[in-house]
Amino acid sequence: MRVAAQGQRYNRFHTTGICSPSRAALLTGRNHHAAGVGWLSDVPSPYPGYGGKILPETATVAQILRLNGYNTAMFGKHHNTPSNERSEAGPFDAWPTGLGFEYFYGFVSGDSDQYSPMLYRGVQRADPQDGPRELLDKRLADDMIRWIHNQKAGAPDKPFLAYLAPGSTHAPHQAPPAYIARFKGKFDQAGTRCAKRPSAARSRWASFPKEPG
Repeated sequence: MRVAAQGQRYNRFHTTGICSPSRAALLTGRNHHAAGVGWLSDVPSPYPGYGGKILPETATVAQILRLNGYNTAMFGKHHNTPSNERSEAGPFDAWPTGLGFEYFYGFVSGDSDQYSPMLYRGVQRADPQDGPRELLDKRLADDMIRWIHNQKAGAPDKPFLAYLAPGSTHAPHQAPPAYIARFKGKFDQAGTRCAKRPSAARSRWASFPKEPG
């Protein structure tokens, strides 16, 4: 919240309710069909607006800012690369580094294991042992902090864009052990209690007096 309070905030965002199109709209400021991502990038189609990748004629905010003197970096989830373009054979124009981000550290699929993720730096696989086996969100945040420190050390007056897209609210849901321990036992009877609710409700309904005939 402190970061938001010191920066510029926007309140008109075109969201579609699913991942790839919403992210394409966020990064371009355009309707998702105009950006070329009318549906999930995993299932591209030949129809206009459904290619699964941000069109070259639809610039991202990173491309605009980089051309105006900014350093740009993306961290976390990038679900806007078609599934047939996610290998080391490329092409890489739909990867973050092909969309205006000078630096990328994250994953290019819809979800990732939170403790054993398949991560990339740029377009190269990151070493699986790269960093401690901590929750992915923390690893992403730590890498972003490291990048910002180095960017400011190298060019203190140069503006930058650091885009963080965590994947923790997407399946698989893997909460840290400490979080799980806080709720131990609180939901042990949840199934039984929920099963009893309909019958209890029916009993209340059955007790209502009949309407006069």
